Amino acid sequence: MTSPSLAGQTAVITGAGSGVGRASALRFAAAGARVVCADVREDWAKETARLVGAAGGTGVVTRCDVAVEADVADTVAAAVENFGRLDIMFNNVGITGFKPGASFEDFTADDFARLTDVNFRGVFNGCKFAVKQFKQQGRDGDRGGVIVNTGSVAGIVGFGSVVYGATKGAVNQITRGIAIECAPFGIRCNAICPGAMPLTNFTPVSPGAEFSPPAQQYLDEVAALQPLGRYLTAEDCAEAALFLASDASKNITGILLPVDGGYTAR
Repeated sequence: MTSPSLAGQTAVITGAGSGVGRASALRFAAAGARVVCADVREDWAKETARLVGAAGGTGVVTRCDVAVEADVADTVAAAVENFGRLDIMFNNVGITGFKPGASFEDFTADDFARLTDVNFRGVFNGCKFAVKQFKQQGRDGDRGGVIVNTGSVAGIVGFGSVVYGATKGAVNQITRGIAIECAPFGIRCNAICPGAMPLTNFTPVSPGAEFSPPAQQYLDEVAALQPLGRYLTAEDCAEAALFLASDASKNITGILLPVDGGYTAR
């Protein structure tokens, strides 16, 4: 069985500066894609692009706050300007809004706005400008463009952090809606739905220590959550995203793919 190929294709990856985004940029580039590394932390995105280049791939950087429509439009435009077209949009950015010890009723209006702006509005913006570009380009045979979103098992089952889970439920639903509405244009839309990932910057150990590994005890506790007994890695998610972005899944659209070690199958 051959590895999925993205040869000659252009992919935008949001949140490419760390975690799943960085792992996916490296994996997509290794599969032949030209990668636009987009992140609100431009210094992190530049490091990802450097790693892509060091591995023999091609990557460019854009500073992008996904909650800002103009930033997302500019990022898609950068893909077209640098590489002539857009083939894949991976809307990966997300935040937890986690506040130690906080209950549902402790979340403020500002907390709510921040979570919905990044986790839902950010995916909406990415999907919107990707679809506009895909339709403008027109179909290339069966291919009209691919969207991959990062949802979460928290949008499928009650996982804790209520507002976060609600935003991911919205991501999961927009994924299915776009899949149906855009199917006549050859545009596919799917989502990966990760479980707990202790080795990414999604839930950093502490501010300023985003790239530091957590304690082994914490890793063991997270691993114990999964029926398979292994904690999830950014690379696990990158492999799933690559499959959904590639022609290996050319007849798959509107799915929510759990990457969770069996958590949601209980």
